[in-house]
Order: sequence, then C-alpha cells, then structure tokens
Amino acid sequence: MSIVVTSPIVDARPSPCQVLSVPASAGSHYLYRPLVTLTGMTTTTPSAPSPSSVPTTSKDPGTDNRPGRVLAAVLAAQFMALLDVFIVNVAAPTIRTDLHASGAGLQLVIAGYTITYAVLLITGARLGERLGHRRVYLAGLAVFTAASLACGLSQSTGQLIAFRLAQGAGSALLIPQVLSIIQRTFSGEARVRALGAYSAVLATGAAAGQVLGGVLVSADLFSAGWRPVFLVNVPVGVVLLVLAARVLPADGPSPAGRARGLDLPGLVLLGAAVTLFTVPLVLGEQEGWPLWTWLSLAACAVFLALFCGYESRLARRGGAPLISPRLLRAPGMGVAVFRLAAVMAVNAGFLFALTLHVQGGLGYSALRAGLTFAPSALVFGAVGLTWRRWPGALQRALVPGGFALAAVGSLAVGLLLRDGGDGGVGLYAALVGAGAGMALGFSPVLTRALATVAPQDAADASGFLATVTQLGQVTGVAVFGALFLGQLDAPEAPGAYASADALLVCSCALAAAAALGAVSGLVRMRR
Repeated sequence: MSIVVTSPIVDARPSPCQVLSVPASAGSHYLYRPLVTLTGMTTTTPSAPSPSSVPTTSKDPGTDNRPGRVLAAVLAAQFMALLDVFIVNVAAPTIRTDLHASGAGLQLVIAGYTITYAVLLITGARLGERLGHRRVYLAGLAVFTAASLACGLSQSTGQLIAFRLAQGAGSALLIPQVLSIIQRTFSGEARVRALGAYSAVLATGAAAGQVLGGVLVSADLFSAGWRPVFLVNVPVGVVLLVLAARVLPADGPSPAGRARGLDLPGLVLLGAAVTLFTVPLVLGEQEGWPLWTWLSLAACAVFLALFCGYESRLARRGGAPLISPRLLRAPGMGVAVFRLAAVMAVNAGFLFALTLHVQGGLGYSALRAGLTFAPSALVFGAVGLTWRRWPGALQRALVPGGFALAAVGSLAVGLLLRDGGDGGVGLYAALVGAGAGMALGFSPVLTRALATVAPQDAADASGFLATVTQLGQVTGVAVFGALFLGQLDAPEAPGAYASADALLVCSCALAAAAALGAVSGLVRMRR
C-alpha cells in the first residue's frame, strides 16, 4: 500500500486549476499533473506548453515517433520502476534468511531505494530540462537496469543495499521524464486518454508487484530464491532501452533548463541531512541506541538548518534553490507536509510489519502473502482515482475521516491476528478499510496543497512534496520496522504468537500515528 511519488514536470507551467493529483496506488508510489477537480473547480485539460518553456521536439530520421509506441515505452518503464518497490516487500523474509540479514540490514534493503530516489528526485527533473528528456530517460533506464542485475547477483546484504541505492538513483533520473514526454507528445483528447492510461498503470502497479513478487519467490526459478524479483527487470529493461531509443522523440535543453542551475550545494546538504536522519533510525534499535545515533540525529538538525539557510540566501540572490522557501509559506503547506509524512510513514510501516508477520509468523508463502495484500492495494488505487467524484458534502471530512479509518483498520488487523490465527474474513475487511483510509489521507491532501501554491511554483512544489512522501516512507519502515523487530527479538511465546504480539504492539503505534493525522485534519477543517 505504499506509494512512490514522482517528481515535477518542469517543462510546462500550469494554470491554478491544473494542479497535481495522485491517482494513488498502494505503495510506493507517482505524483504528476493529471487532471483534477476540486470542490468549486472544473476539470481542465492542460494547455499546451508555450514554446519558450518547452524544448523543441524534432522528428529524428532514426526514430519512430508514433504516439502509441511512445506511450507504451514510457508507461512500461514507469510500471517496471513502480513494480520494483512492491515486489521487494514480498521477498523481504526470503532475503533475510538467504543473506542472513539483520533487521536493520533488511530495512536498508527496503528503504535504500527510497532514500536516493527522494534525495535526487528534483535534480533528476532538472537534468531533463538541461540535457533533454529523452537523453536523461535513457540514462536513467540504463542505470536502473544495470543496478537490477547487480542486485540479483548480490552475495551479501551490504552489496544488495549498495545496489538498491543505485536503483533509486536510476529511478530518480528515469521517472521525472515520463509525464514530461507524455505532455510533449500528446495534446487535447489524446492527452486525456494518455493520462488515463498513466493513471491505470499507477492504480494496478502495487497489486501487480505484490502478486508477481509472490509468484517469482514461490516458483524459486533455477533455485534462485529471491533473486528473480530483481533479475526480471533486466530483460525488460534491455527491451525498453532498444524500443525507447527507437521511438522517443529527439529533444534538447529547454531555455528554462539552461537558466536553472542544479543547486549542487543544496543537494549535498539535503543528502547529508537525510542520511544522518535515516541511518540512526534504521540501526539504532539493533545497536541499543548508542551515543553515535543521538549525535547523528543532532547533526541532521544542524545540516537541515544549514540547508534552509543556504536555500534562503540562494533565493534572495535570484538563484534556483532545490526547494524554494516561498513554497513553505504557501497557505496550509505546513499541515499538508505533516499529513503526507504521517500517512506515508503509517502506510510503509504497516506493510513492512505485516509482511514479516504473515510470512515469518504465520508461514505464508510469498504468493499467498502477495494475494493477501492485493485487495487493499486495489482499494487504495480505486479510492485515489475516484474521491473527486464523491458528493461535495463529504469533501471537507475526507482527510480526517480517512486518517480515522486508517487508525481503526490498522488496529483491527493487529487485534484480529493477535492469537496467532489468520484473521478470517475480518482481516480482509480491516485491510480494505486501512487501504481506503490511507488513500483518503493522501490524495486529497496532496491535491489541495498543490492548489494553494503559485502557478510558477507548481513544478517545484510537486518535487518538494514528492520528497516528503518518500522520506515519510523511509521513516515508517525505520521506526515501525524497528518497533516490530524489537518486540520480536525478545519474545515471551514462540512462533506465530510472538510475531502476533509484536504486530499488535506495532498496530497500536500505527493507529496512534494515524490518529494524529486525524486530529490535524480536524484542526484544519475548523479553520
């Protein structure tokens, strides 16, 4: 149920009602500028980018620019990158056994992809502006494919973590270009249909990842265990590289891209802050929270302050900061950042802990575990795609109601599984409720937050909130994963009962975090 959110489209400036929406699928997650309808607004087809803001697209004699093939190429890559987030979750227990990974190591395998993806997201989008979307798309796809091969051949937890970081870097180059290419290739009704196909990919990717991961791990192809969940990307990636090189339209740097720098100092400071924050969260519980973990968290605050100060000075000088301070002053942005981080943390922590329980505690096969999560993932996607069509009287209550539903669903899962059983039909009802609640706590918040920013900041705002959602997922895996594993390492009862007790404690913490999101929503609604 976790969501991966993509970066901004930086080659077109939308009108105020052309804000970004997330047709959210479960799991990680992608943010871009599909059409939205807010209360009191009408759905609007994005206008064609002006020549001054978009690099020219030329018909290269060596390419086949038929729109259908262009769409197939970019959406297949989008689907592959999305799949990779969820397919690894199902394989996590097998990876832990085969590589003798510690709990912290396993968390870094899951979260490492998201860390580099989150940090490099905005930079990847700007590289598309500066170098051309086609060129950066191909480079990102090549890096992702090569890193997938390396992941599948890894012989230790350390190697797998390193190559997962490289996978995230490849996605940060690849994914920001997808919708930019769609916007440049299609217009009018064709663009609406292309965005519909894009939304369908997002809505089905999570469920497909869970199920395919279960199939591949359970099949144990060539006695390779978990390795096919990474190696499956290699032939697909090679085919897409050949296809994309043939069909994607040639382009060049945009005038805006030449004018906007990459803000490398800001990138270094943000990367340091993120690393100093995530590493002690992931390793602290296992190491007994030694002094260095607290010093690292304190250093994170220092680097974050340095980052904010540098970004402010760069903005005052007329530069192009990685995150514009003006975004943080947009109405409701602070509350939106809290809500998005909270729902993503709950989402990622819930999925991580429950995956370990059903496979490690209940002994489910990877396939059965994937199928267990599929209804929740599909409901998450369906709610994310349809909430704008719900009655206007419900719109104001969607966010607090969604967080409350997520809290109830998370707690119900822990209670239903507390005796070491499978939870019966009630488990699926609780999972569906949790998935629907998390979708309502995510999509409306993101859409409305982006509606409040100035049109010229819409692209950077999407990148900023995309980074927030990714860091929320990292935090959720680290904090709630450490809580679950900490309870599991000191069991009072063996087997499924110890795992069920650990899950119940984790579910209570998840419900409390979701309740905080509900309270923040109620405060905002009164205002």
